[in-house]
Amino acid sequence: MKMTFRWYGEGNDSITLKQIKQIPGCSGLMGVLDQYAAGEVWEEPVIAKYVEHVHKAGLLVEVIESVNVHEDIKLGLPSRDLYIENYIQTIRNLAKHGIKVIVYNFMPVLDWLRTDLARVIDEDGSNSLYYDEEELLGLTPLEIVENTSKNSNGFRLPGWEPERLKELENVLAMYKDIDPDKLRENYKYFLERVIPVCEECGVKMAVHPDDPAWPIFGLPRIAHSKELFDKIIELYDSESHTICLCTGSLGSNPENDIPEIIRYFGGKNRVGCFHVRNVKYLGYRKFRESSHLSSDGSLDMFEIMKAIHETAPDTYIRPDHGRMIWDEVGRPGYGLYDRALGIAYLNGIWEALEKSNK
Repeated sequence: MKMTFRWYGEGNDSITLKQIKQIPGCSGLMGVLDQYAAGEVWEEPVIAKYVEHVHKAGLLVEVIESVNVHEDIKLGLPSRDLYIENYIQTIRNLAKHGIKVIVYNFMPVLDWLRTDLARVIDEDGSNSLYYDEEELLGLTPLEIVENTSKNSNGFRLPGWEPERLKELENVLAMYKDIDPDKLRENYKYFLERVIPVCEECGVKMAVHPDDPAWPIFGLPRIAHSKELFDKIIELYDSESHTICLCTGSLGSNPENDIPEIIRYFGGKNRVGCFHVRNVKYLGYRKFRESSHLSSDGSLDMFEIMKAIHETAPDTYIRPDHGRMIWDEVGRPGYGLYDRALGIAYLNGIWEALEKSNK
């Protein structure tokens, strides 16, 4: 198991590599290069500079996140072939510099959605990401985008890049004729072209779940349950075609049994990496993100880590979204302190599992 930390790059993150290096048990990063719009080729000199910078800080970077899939690929437009070729070139460029896992998603338009980026938690005065479906009533998607961008503390948010969303209303209209089966068909077309390249380069693609784990704004969403991920895995038979199993995204729906899902896909060797976090259920399609501690949320983090230990022990893990605590100001969900506490907690569970097995 390699414990990692998400980092957005020098000048684009409130956290430094020096601080990450000081987190006990943290081996490296799940890195991000979010200066590239979906569909652009990630240039090799830029990748090389990023990787070298991380290595000089004494950290590894073998997982890259947010290599976004262009909307034309999801829609199945004739222009998709050009964007797929660009994606293939990005895979090759990343592989040349030691990248072994690429995290991406196939969510139409909106990668993730919350109704509040800093909801105060009454119990301790910290704040965290929050979702309440009732608060969406009466709001247009464009209003949601404006509210999210306005409350991001000046940081670019993954999946909410302005260049991707400026044509939001037009893109939403284009999805009116795309149902889940058609979206899966377009997804299969993408996989049939990129996975053979991944096999050749020694790279795994790891698809992230829908967040939250249900359809929104009438858009087709195909990655938010065990059954739906089974359909995804069946689209292409290769160990390079894997899941980024995010416990918080899938866990936003209490009907998803997260340890069971981990054991199922871990047993098939189809988990490329894990995002591990906790959520607190507050009602129907209403939740907030909590500390990683089991008793602070609604997910059993011990059982989650035990399932990983039993079925996918040789993988990459990172603590996912944390609260903002101790008056920290940063990118919502991605502060230093609570995620560092999350690493300490998850590593403690892991040590207990290792020693009890011996």
